[in-house]
Amino acid sequence: MHRRPRLIAVLLAVLAAAVAVLQPGPAAADGVVVGGHPARIDDSPWIVALASRARFGDARSGQFCAGVLVAPRKVVTVAHCLGRSVLGMPYRKVRDLRVIAGRGDLESSGGEEVPIRRAWVNPAYDAWTNEGDIAVITLARPVKTGKPIQLAEQADDPSYVSGRRALVYGWGDMAGDGSYASSLRAALVRVMPDASCGKAYPPGTPDGTYLPRTMLCAGVRAGGRDACQGDSGGPLVVGRRLVGLVSWGTGCGERGNPGVYTRIAGVARQVAEH
Repeated sequence: MHRRPRLIAVLLAVLAAAVAVLQPGPAAADGVVVGGHPARIDDSPWIVALASRARFGDARSGQFCAGVLVAPRKVVTVAHCLGRSVLGMPYRKVRDLRVIAGRGDLESSGGEEVPIRRAWVNPAYDAWTNEGDIAVITLARPVKTGKPIQLAEQADDPSYVSGRRALVYGWGDMAGDGSYASSLRAALVRVMPDASCGKAYPPGTPDGTYLPRTMLCAGVRAGGRDACQGDSGGPLVVGRRLVGLVSWGTGCGERGNPGVYTRIAGVARQVAEH
């Protein structure tokens, strides 16, 4: 998660200039779960990694974003993960783009790597406000080592009630300083009121605008637990239901700046249609 795609583009340019000789191509998108704890892939078999060794190198299996298995051949993630600001080129030109399922430790060879057959990236995604940050991936074959998660599709689902305990998962930045995780982690946060999120991210905020119809936010009032760079597209789960996808935010785990997620109830129709 985190950091707007436009900021990632600047970071990619700087990194490319600094390490081109050692590691050509862009660096990983947005980072690991801040303030989290180790998580077992067997307990969260619906989280998958998006990977490309050609673009991001062999370390950590080439992971750059995350996604969520919602059907044996369907993965949801966020639109900005498949954009030029992250990949450095159109996703269709990334020939080794893969979904990795059943691999909690990205330095291992466990699980399976499944090619992508096609992807739908929301054409209405607004990179300025971050509205409509959703993409749907169709896999070349069904995943064998993962298990789909149930979606919280209805706007009145109690999973969205403010104060509900939620878990955010990912392999991103663990401290907000570029220390990426190799093994899956999770952090306990709480769904926050729309009013608080709107106050944190009003119109004109450089990192985006909070729009409750298609977004929700979660965090800890004191800060310290959050998604971060590299977690984009990963799941926010209440109980055993998917309520959000890591999308954007200001900083990682900063007090007063909760993480913002694509609200599943706000994009359920697009997910079902694609």
